[in-house]
Amino acid sequence: MDAPELKLLQQFVVLAEELHFGRAAERLGIQQPPLTMAIQKLERTVGCHLVQRGRKITLTPAGSKFLEEARRTIDQAERAVLLTQRVARGESGELRVGVPPSVMLTGLPAAIRKYRLRYPEVAFTLREMSTSNIEQALRRAEIDLGFLRETRPREPLRHSLFLTEPIVAVLPPNHSLAAGKGELKLRALRKEPFVSFPRHVGPEFYDALLADCGDAGFAPNIVQEATQWQSVISCVEAGMGVALAPACVEKFRWPGLVFRRIEDLTTKVYAARGDSATATQFLTMALRAVSQPRE
Repeated sequence: MDAPELKLLQQFVVLAEELHFGRAAERLGIQQPPLTMAIQKLERTVGCHLVQRGRKITLTPAGSKFLEEARRTIDQAERAVLLTQRVARGESGELRVGVPPSVMLTGLPAAIRKYRLRYPEVAFTLREMSTSNIEQALRRAEIDLGFLRETRPREPLRHSLFLTEPIVAVLPPNHSLAAGKGELKLRALRKEPFVSFPRHVGPEFYDALLADCGDAGFAPNIVQEATQWQSVISCVEAGMGVALAPACVEKFRWPGLVFRRIEDLTTKVYAARGDSATATQFLTMALRAVSQPRE
């Protein structure tokens, strides 16, 4: 036996509530004959009488039981539609975000906090990853949204500019350039030993910094590498060299360390995603948090 159509169930529920074909038809916005035919079709489908016809309409025992199940089925169908619409709008479901450690020093945590408060039905997962791994994870659909420094992934991924921030020189307190004011020219660091991150962590950012140094007339003498910005800055504090870093690292506030912005030098962070509605919803909120326009 085929299951009754949802429309027939809805018509039966209205008739059961009104117990009058005329009033039920009026409430449904149809004529009485089509309603009578609909109830007859429903009874043929279930194989028994649901309505006792006479001077007064009543439900048969089978009709009373069918009413309970019909209401439950309608409620479930309406709930299914509602939940589906919430997922399509990005208000429910899942959101997996990949982010490099440095981007967590920007306005992103504030956006995450607001998003989780506004959309508690979204299962939010944050994965700290290197830029080089984030694009791979996006292509394997292991994450829904990724933030990549100096990297704009190719199609089918979509990307937009998330933020632009200055590059700073991180200097130990006793450095000759630490007492200076204003922006620093990059070539002023040409004779310095450098602490850097390994290229495999963020190839595009690494290459961009080397290219900037080349434009300033020198190749940096990298004497130490560390995979985390905290470690890079700790090495600077230990006197092992100077470092070039995104300005967000100023949040670390190491005692005595000096951060001087490099003249005309910036770095860009891009947000990349597939077709996830939750990712689109979150990115809209995150862009407001960092006050950056879309590219």
